[in-house]
Amino acid sequence: MAWILLLLAGALEVFWAFGMKASEGFTRPLWSAVTLAGMAASVALLAVAMRSLPLGTAYAVWTGIGALGAFLLGILVLGEATTPLRLGSAALILAGLVGLKIASD
Repeated sequence: MAWILLLLAGALEVFWAFGMKASEGFTRPLWSAVTLAGMAASVALLAVAMRSLPLGTAYAVWTGIGALGAFLLGILVLGEATTPLRLGSAALILAGLVGLKIASD
C-alpha cells in the first residue's frame, strides 16, 4: 500500500508542477489555489508512505516521479525540446528509480 501511496504522491507532484507553470508565477488565482492544494496532498501522501518506506528511497522516488513526469509533460503538452542528452538523462533517472525499488524489496 505504501508504494501505491508513493506513486499517487508522485503523480500529484507532476500535477502541481504543471499547475505552478500554469499559475504564471502565482499570478492566476485559480491555478495558484489548485497548485497549493496539489502540493499539500502530495506531501501528505508522501508522509503516509514514509511510515513504512525508508526515507531515502521514498523521497528519491517521489522526486524522481515528479521530475520524470514534469519532463514528459513538458515535452508532450508544452512542446519542450527532446534532445538525445535530455532523453538519456531522463533514462538515467528512471534507472535510478527502478534500482531503488529493487533494492528496497
